[in-house]
Amino acid sequence: MNRKLGTNGPLASVVGLGCMGMSGAYGQSNDAESIATIERALELGHNFLDTADYYRTGHNEELISQAIKGKREKAFLSVKTGQLAAPGGYGPVYNHPDYLRNAVLYSLQRLKTDYIDLYTPARVDPNIPIEETVGALADLVQKGIVRYIGLSEASGESIRRASAVHAITALQIEYSLWSREIEAEVLPTIRELGIGLVAYAPLSRGFLSGAFKTPEDLKDNRVNMPRFQGGNFYKNLELVEKIKNLAAEKGCTPSQLAIAWILAQGEDIITIPGTKHIKYLEENIASENVRLTSEDLQSIETIMPAGIVSGNRYPEKFLKALNR
Repeated sequence: MNRKLGTNGPLASVVGLGCMGMSGAYGQSNDAESIATIERALELGHNFLDTADYYRTGHNEELISQAIKGKREKAFLSVKTGQLAAPGGYGPVYNHPDYLRNAVLYSLQRLKTDYIDLYTPARVDPNIPIEETVGALADLVQKGIVRYIGLSEASGESIRRASAVHAITALQIEYSLWSREIEAEVLPTIRELGIGLVAYAPLSRGFLSGAFKTPEDLKDNRVNMPRFQGGNFYKNLELVEKIKNLAAEKGCTPSQLAIAWILAQGEDIITIPGTKHIKYLEENIASENVRLTSEDLQSIETIMPAGIVSGNRYPEKFLKALNR
C-alpha cells in the first residue's frame, strides 16, 4: 500500500524500512541478513528505505547499495545527514551549506546512485539559520541530485521558515503511542503546509512489541534511555500488557496494533519501523491489514492517552536537539 508523501510529493510505501539497526545501533547485526531484509522489502513493493550517512560512518548506505544493485528504480531512498560523530556516540549537529553540499556527494558514492529521493538534515542546527540550510538543499534539487527535501525533529516555527524558502516534502519525527507531543503544534503545522509525516520509532524502540520483560533484557544503548530504566520500565510494561490484550482480541501482534494506530491517525502519515530480520519486516508490513474501528481507537486511547508514558524518549543531553 502506498500513500502520497505530502500534498505535492511522491507515492511511498505506508510501512517503510528503517535501516539504522543494521549498522549496530541496537546490538549485533549480520550484513548478509540485513541485505536480504532490504531485498525482501523491495520484493514486497515496500520501497521507502530510511538511512543516514552517520549510521556507522557510511556502513548503512553501503549495505543499501548492495541490496538495490540493479533495482534502483524500485527503491525510494531517504537519507539523513548533518549529525557529526563523536567518541562514544554522536557529536554536534552541523548543517552548514558547504557541509551539506559535500556530504551528499559522499552519500551518492556510497549508495552508488546519481540521485537521492529525500534528503533530510537529521536535526535543526542552532547555529545556522534554517533558511541557509534549506537554500543549500534547494540548490541540490535544482541540480537534480536530490528530488525532495525533508526536515527532522523541527519545531512548527522552523518548519514555517524552511517552507518559505523551498517546498518541504516530509517531516521525519518520532511518533507513536508513546510519543505524541507533535499532536499539539507540529502535526497541525505540517498539515496546514501540505507536508507529509514520516513517523520513526513507531514501536518505541521495540518496547511496544512486548519483547522485553525486565531491564536486564536490554543489551544495547537502550539501557541509557529513560523509558527503559528502573521504575519507568515497569510502569511502561504495565501499559504494554494492556496493549497485548487488545492485540490478542484483534488477532494481531502488539507491534501490528501499534503500527496500525499510527496509520489510522491520517492519510498523510507513513511509518518506518526498523528491523534487520525478514520475519519482523513481514510482520510489520502485515500491519496494513489491521483495521481499527472507532471503538478500537477509543479503547487504545483509554489505555494510552497522550502523556501517560513514564520517562523521556531520549537522555537529557539529547533533548535539547529536539523541536528546534
